[in-house]
Amino acid sequence: MSISLSSLSLLPLWISMAQIQQGGPDEKEKTTALKDLLSRIDLDELMKKDEPPLDFPDTLEGFEYAFNEKGQLRHIKTGEPFVFNYREDLHRWNQKRYEALGEIITKYVYDLLEKDCNLKKIAIPVDATENEPKSFIFMSEDALTNPHKLMVLIHGSGVVRAGQWARRLIINEDLDSGTQIPFIKRAMDEGYGVIVMNPNENYIEVEKPKIHIQSSSDSSDEPAEKRERKDKISKETKKRHDFYEKYRNPQREKEMMQLYIRENGSPEEHAIYVWDHFIAQSAAENVFFVAHSYGGLAFVELMIQREADVKSKVTAVALTDSVHNVWHQEAGKTIREWMRENCCNWVSSSEPLDTSVESMLPDCPRVSAATRRQKNE
Repeated sequence: MSISLSSLSLLPLWISMAQIQQGGPDEKEKTTALKDLLSRIDLDELMKKDEPPLDFPDTLEGFEYAFNEKGQLRHIKTGEPFVFNYREDLHRWNQKRYEALGEIITKYVYDLLEKDCNLKKIAIPVDATENEPKSFIFMSEDALTNPHKLMVLIHGSGVVRAGQWARRLIINEDLDSGTQIPFIKRAMDEGYGVIVMNPNENYIEVEKPKIHIQSSSDSSDEPAEKRERKDKISKETKKRHDFYEKYRNPQREKEMMQLYIRENGSPEEHAIYVWDHFIAQSAAENVFFVAHSYGGLAFVELMIQREADVKSKVTAVALTDSVHNVWHQEAGKTIREWMRENCCNWVSSSEPLDTSVESMLPDCPRVSAATRRQKNE
């Protein structure tokens, strides 16, 4: 167990108090004085020695980073790539900083989808009321009207959102490596309509309301003196608990609760919803999917739930490091046969591109993507 510097600074006081409490009645005055001293210590100031405030910028400029002409994230003053260990020995703080930057990049990519790729942001559920939780997808202008071809993109699990393949690659490599933008632009150049799913946007977070519990003594028939004594003990207990909690985690984050989005509470639900309300309604004779990692599992689940419809519209499916499992997902024989003919899974491998890779599952072919490392969502 690690002990912080601030813990060590308080240790002599705690030891002294413990020794005094073992003494007789004459030591009570000293105990009271030490308790008073401890209660007046500014723990927030003390803990700043261990961890700075979790207060981060909300713009790339605030972080002093920007994407250059090659789509690489670079420090605006030094030109250096992003540095995760901004403060040594403060992994939690560095991780929170990384996550804050990631949220900004998510919004940055959304902006590129609309302005650079000319996609429309479509709110879902389509019949959502003003106050209910909502998500969204992105579509090209001709996504539902293109009579020939429609491309559908599904990313994997984790923190990534619409338009991203891997946050790590966006931050450490470039936008072309970590986003779906090159796929979108090429598809549109070749005459495809495009739909970009957003399967990880399953809920919104709101602050948990505080529940005030009425003291049991308020409504009791106990004598006033006994009730006051119990209330005093309760207040002292709460004070000690708050003191400990404040020291243990002075930057305690707000307690949040999740409000799930109707019919989009999981990646699988989302895929089925977008199929029913958009893809199935499209005019395209040929629909093509590109699905990464958990996106492949979501596609297989879609096929299990809408087998006949998928077979009638989908021409081919390109999977990348898909984590689907036809046995665990209980995909039937007819689905497995269709996947063998219409799907291909490009997996991480050092073998040359498109070299066959052995599979333990009787579904679609697996071939090498000629990459050694999987995309990390």
